[in-house]
Amino acid sequence: MVDKDSAPLAVVTGGSTGIGYELAKQMAGHGYDVLLAAEDPVRLTEAARHLQEYGQQVMTHSADLSSEEGVDSLFGTITALGRPVDILCVNAGVGLGGAFADTELQRELKMIDLNVRGAVQLTKLVVRQMVAEDNGKILFTSSIAATMPDPFEAVYGATKVFLRWFGEALRDELKETNVGVTVLMPGVTDTNFFQRAEMMNTKAGTMKNKDDPAVVAEAAFNALWQDDDKVIPKMKNKIMGAVASLLPDPAAAAAHRNMSKPGSGK
Repeated sequence: MVDKDSAPLAVVTGGSTGIGYELAKQMAGHGYDVLLAAEDPVRLTEAARHLQEYGQQVMTHSADLSSEEGVDSLFGTITALGRPVDILCVNAGVGLGGAFADTELQRELKMIDLNVRGAVQLTKLVVRQMVAEDNGKILFTSSIAATMPDPFEAVYGATKVFLRWFGEALRDELKETNVGVTVLMPGVTDTNFFQRAEMMNTKAGTMKNKDDPAVVAEAAFNALWQDDDKVIPKMKNKIMGAVASLLPDPAAAAAHRNMSKPGSGK
């Protein structure tokens, strides 16, 4: 455990629920003070209350990170702390299922703004400080979906592909510094993702053996400390990713379609 008087700082976006909350638990449990960022202030307060059981300082920032102003406000809070960010978990994200011809354009544009634009903006602001300090670690939450085309999650899947290769490219750019970058690529995980994405009538949404977000977060934390370029938690997901990379793209798309097509969960 790191001494509280000199505890390092972890910033976790989307940190009030799901994988983000479990990432924050990993940070607090390993001696990090934590700044949680998400949009819902009630959930943030509840998450912070539980995290304080680890004995670390837990701070919250409520903002819409799909907006430029929201990301700027979060960075303003980070700057006001007067402390370097030791770990940045770029985890905030949403999904949306359904046929692209039928889904709501404004929801997809906001998803792009959160999953991609907001991630780039926050990373740009924080990574400059990390490079100046020559220290830090960045975790991007991508998805196993980034290994294949994603019918009925076409825009969501594309945002996760972006995060995967953005993270890998940034890692290479920073290889002569002490700033590490790791990409997390979880499989189907037991969070509220599928309900929010309106995918509870799909095979993926109704799966009984979804991965535990706590296991996903532990794998992510370990990968950060091992300076791995990416981590796919659970052997079944590693196999799925390997197979998807070997299949012709149309075949991989057909496999994903079987999991994500509306009505496939019946």
